[in-house]
Amino acid sequence: MEAKSTIHSGEKLHTFSVCGQGFSLSSNLEGHKCSHTGEKLCKCGECGKRFNYPSQLETHRRIHTGERPFTCSVCGMGFTRLSNLLTHQRVHTGERQFLCSVCGMGFPQLSSLLRHQRVHTGERLLLCSVCGKGFIRSSHLLTHQRVHK
Repeated sequence: MEAKSTIHSGEKLHTFSVCGQGFSLSSNLEGHKCSHTGEKLCKCGECGKRFNYPSQLETHRRIHTGERPFTCSVCGMGFTRLSNLLTHQRVHTGERQFLCSVCGMGFPQLSSLLRHQRVHTGERLLLCSVCGKGFIRSSHLLTHQRVHK
């Protein structure tokens, strides 16, 4: 086990000789070595998918277990990754850092902005498999598909 002081101090005691990149933890160095060779040593016992880092495998396993350890304190929604929770929390704070260059409308997530921009371009990526009609939102496509049943 690595000393906590190197993690928190930012000290890089483990350096990879090929590229010179330094790491606080030897396990991160080992994972980085794999990024040069393309070899992925961490294998999911459930589905066989492989990862460079143990932390990536741990996050992936949550798909199989349904574990969502990061919970929004406002609405109780759970997330498999901290970064997803932090992005979600913008919905509650009202932060809208992604602005549409056409109309100036703001969005809390990049994906929301990209979906919105289809309004301006007319792009309809989601096609009905029965009649071929296009939609901007998956919810609109699902509603439409009921007419074919």
